[in-house]
Parts: sequence; C-alpha cells; structure tokens
Amino acid sequence: MTVEKTNGTIHSDHNHRHPNVRLGVFGFGCVGQGLYHVLHETRGVKAEIKKICVKTKNKQRPLLEDIFTFDKEEILNDPDIDVVVELIDDADAAFEIVKKALENGKAVVTANKKMLAEHLEEIYQLQKKYNKAVLYEGSVCGSIPILRNLEEYYDNDLLISIEGIFNGSTNFILTKVFEERKNYLDALKQAQNLGFAESDPSLDVKGFDPKFKLVIAIAHTFGVFVTPDEVINIGIDKISDLDLKFARENNYTIKLIARAFKEDGKVFGFVAPQFIEATNPLASVRNEFNAVQLQGAFAEKQLFIGKGAGSYPTGSAVLSDISALSYDYAYEYKKRNQLGDLTFSNDLLVEVFVSFEEEDLITIRDFDQFESGYTSHGKQYMVGLVKLKKLQEWNQTAGVGIILAPNAKLMSASKRKEKLQLA
Repeated sequence: MTVEKTNGTIHSDHNHRHPNVRLGVFGFGCVGQGLYHVLHETRGVKAEIKKICVKTKNKQRPLLEDIFTFDKEEILNDPDIDVVVELIDDADAAFEIVKKALENGKAVVTANKKMLAEHLEEIYQLQKKYNKAVLYEGSVCGSIPILRNLEEYYDNDLLISIEGIFNGSTNFILTKVFEERKNYLDALKQAQNLGFAESDPSLDVKGFDPKFKLVIAIAHTFGVFVTPDEVINIGIDKISDLDLKFARENNYTIKLIARAFKEDGKVFGFVAPQFIEATNPLASVRNEFNAVQLQGAFAEKQLFIGKGAGSYPTGSAVLSDISALSYDYAYEYKKRNQLGDLTFSNDLLVEVFVSFEEEDLITIRDFDQFESGYTSHGKQYMVGLVKLKKLQEWNQTAGVGIILAPNAKLMSASKRKEKLQLA
C-alpha cells in the first residue's frame, strides 16, 4: 500500500482503492466472529480472511479447520497478508503482535482499548517509523464512529470537551437498577449472564474500561498522549441502595461518565458516576448503548449514540477500518500539530456527593468549598467542591461512596485560587 509521508505525518491517497485486501486475524471470539459475519454480509468491502490465529486447540469452531493456525508467525511472516486484525484479550500479547506486524510492513486494525491506552504514544511513533497505519475505531464506544469524526470532521472546530457513557456493561447494570428496581448485585449477575459483563467485572464496574477509551479519545480530541495511570477512575461498585433512593426521589438517574475538557492550556480528564437530571440527553441512553457528547466553539454540543458492545457493533467498526485501509487511510493526529503544548493535569476541583458510615471519616476540612451535609438511615452525606486527588484517596477507602452532583461544577484549582484572591 502506498502512503506518502511529509514532516513526520502520514498522508493518504483516499482515491486509490486496493482491489482485494488480504487479512490475517488474531482471535476468533465474540468480535472475531462478528467481523467474519459482517464481512460476508457486506458487498462494499473487498477483503478476504486468509488465516485466523487462535490459542485453544480442539475447540469446536463454525469454520473449516484449514483457515485456522496456532502459530502467529504464519500470519506475521506471510508476504501475501496486507492487514493484521488484532482481536485478542491479552493486552501485552496484542502489543507484540501490533509491533511485529508494523515491522513486517503490514497495516493493523485493532479493537484492544487496554493495549492502545497503555502504548498509544509508542504506536504513534511506530506508525511514523514504518509508514504503516494502525486503525482502532472499534476500541472506543463500539459502533459509534467517533475517532474518525474527531480526526476528519472536527479537525478545524475548537473542541472544548468530550464526555459521555463509554461503557455498555455499567450502563446496562444502571438501567436495570433504575427501570426494574433490581439491586446492584442482581443487575450485575444479569449483565454477566447476557455476556455484557465479564466473569471478573472489575474492569467495567470500577471504571477502568471507560478510562482506557477516554485515554484514546483524548489523543484525538486534544492531541495529548496520557497514560492510564495518570487518569483517575471511580466506578459504580460502591453505589448504595440509599444513593438509588435519593436519585429516584429527586428524579435523577445515575450514569458512569467519562469526560475530558480543555481550560487555560491544560486538559483535565477523569471517570466517575454522576447524578443525571431527567432532562439531560444522557439520562435516556439505556442498556448497552454508549453516548459521546462533544462540545465545540462553533458547532456547540453534538451527541452520538450507538451500541457500545457486542459482536456485530464492534465487528462493523473493525470492518469500517479495514475498508478505510483499502483506501490507504491513516490517522494524522492533527490536533498534535494544531494545539501545541497542552498538558494533562489532575489539579481540578469537582462538586460531589460523598457518603460514608463512620462519623468523622470525612470532615468539612476535606472540602475546598463545603455546601451541605445531612444524615440519613445511619449514613452521613456531604456535598461540596473537592480536589480530584482527594476523591481518588476516598475511592480507595472502604465504606466511602462518591457520586458527582448533577451539572457538577468543575474548576481548575488555579481558577479557584484566583476567585478567592479577587473576593
């Protein structure tokens, strides 16, 4: 495939289409099978799967045996294979596959958000070094075409923020809790039975999965590479029945929100549950659906909604990347050149409801600005502006629940300082 490179940026010739793209696929689980089906149902993409590399031998599979291999080199070293499609669970093994594929002159499509979030800057450098593209639309919010929109449509709009529901499993659980009045554990069990949540659900319910997606989205929204360790994530695993009762009484729902925004040369980003008013468009995003809301200086707010998980939604996003590669498409990471020296920061104040059982576990002194407090059914509640780092500390303390206020105030610590000095 021919891709020109100038000034360290990959440029692609969109008009030149390759007649038939030959694929080597790693993994034949949920997404791999989804890709196989959508590839055979569509007429628009001229691509064929030459080999599928799988791990487990003697497993019943719906395809003839000769398409499968257990040796990754059979795909990575095959000069006939143009594109490696990486769809495995293991993030470390996935990165090795991506790296080797690029070294061997193959373009890559992947949906592995953990691997991408942990290695994105290195993958960016590898693409420039080997002049081959890595596309990963399926890694962020399933079927919602958000990354290509951030790259192409929003390449000239000054984006202020990106936020939304980036995890289908937790949204499914929260939907069941509110609509069917299930308790959290029963809703989690149902999500696991339906395959929306893993047997070890901590990546989802503790907010790691949406954090990985947010890390990837930040690179394409603001041109900043951050590592997952830098981004604070608070999950839904500590939401209590009292929190649910409070939400129902006030006509709120609770959603796990991933968000990032730009202010004064800094990018802030974190994941946390939030009380959402019934009038907020995110309140009506149900079950395994995801939503991404962008706010730009010119286009104002725009909302994308689509299925965020599952075999076909992710398979169709992967297929869309394969199609784009047949036109030599590559991400140009345009915001890196346009936005210059933005830095990531956690120096942020956030308006939250915090609940705890032991008296004096949290005090008014912990707040930068205390708003109110009350006791209900033996639980203490406090509301106010708190440093994001303090929230992280509380999140690691047993018996402390954290939920952002509806329309929560978010303020950089330096801005708060200015306000206090002016007051």
